[in-house]
Amino acid sequence: MEERELRTLIGAVKAGTLSRRRFVQMMVGLGLTAPMAAQMLASAGVAQAQTKWTFNPTKRGGGGLVKTLWWQAPTLLNPHFANGTKDQDACRIFYEPLGGYDPDGNIVPVLAAEVPSLQNGQVAKDGLSVTWRLKKNVAWHDGKPFTADDVVFNWEYVMDSGTAAVTVSQYRDISRIDKLDSHTVKLVFKSPMPFWSAGFCGPSGMIIPKHLFQAFKGDKSREAPTNLKPVGTGPYKFVDFKPGDIVRGELNSTYHVPNRPFFDQIEMKGGGDAASAARAVLQTAEFDYAWNMQVEDEILKRWEQGGKGRADIVSGGNIEHIQLNFTDPWT
Repeated sequence: MEERELRTLIGAVKAGTLSRRRFVQMMVGLGLTAPMAAQMLASAGVAQAQTKWTFNPTKRGGGGLVKTLWWQAPTLLNPHFANGTKDQDACRIFYEPLGGYDPDGNIVPVLAAEVPSLQNGQVAKDGLSVTWRLKKNVAWHDGKPFTADDVVFNWEYVMDSGTAAVTVSQYRDISRIDKLDSHTVKLVFKSPMPFWSAGFCGPSGMIIPKHLFQAFKGDKSREAPTNLKPVGTGPYKFVDFKPGDIVRGELNSTYHVPNRPFFDQIEMKGGGDAASAARAVLQTAEFDYAWNMQVEDEILKRWEQGGKGRADIVSGGNIEHIQLNFTDPWT
């Protein structure tokens, strides 16, 4: 795509003739991620849309147990060692990033008090720094306070080559992180950075507690007990984990988001195949939710008609592709 065509599309979003979601989908089709597409709009001066949630509970808890099913089971509960979506999703039950992304690619605050922008002065005009203000009165599941020290530590933890974090590519453009006060950090980049949210937002941005991981940075990173027994800030506290099988959590009664979570307990079960997982929701209702059901449409529709569940098709930011292995000449 030429620059002229890209400018035309951004202009259409500004004019309201092209939706943000459609623009993001088009950019994803070209090989960009949804957050990158959203950052392109932000850099072009397109105001971020206000996220409208479809579910707004009036109290915390009361939803009982929710049983979820993945066709692969998690093997570790440290987001910086996540081996694919199965581990990232399991970690997200307990850990949180500074920000996440809504269906239109907008950044939404999670552990951050607000989203940095040019308008609020937290994104530098030269693209060399971004300032994050953190929520106050957020606690780790063991009662310790969440502070700027945890954010700084996560970058140090990931960038230590001995740690061998799989998330390192999202943080390597940061030259340093300045702690401005107990709940404010400033990220300084090596060069102008249009995609400044990459490091601390989304699956790669989940924050782990400094006080529990500090002794396990570097070569000892795989020895941390909390790799299997997470202590996060998220909506659920750790109950049990059987690697390659199931992870369980219980409601965090002091969660920092009002009236959340809705469910009192959560189970994430893995294993089997996509068809079996879909059948366990649509036909037998053994589980409440299953993800990534790569099953033919006609089969899903047939199971829906005579079953107890429904299939919801949602556009995502991933692209089906084939990667070539250039390291082995015989493959």
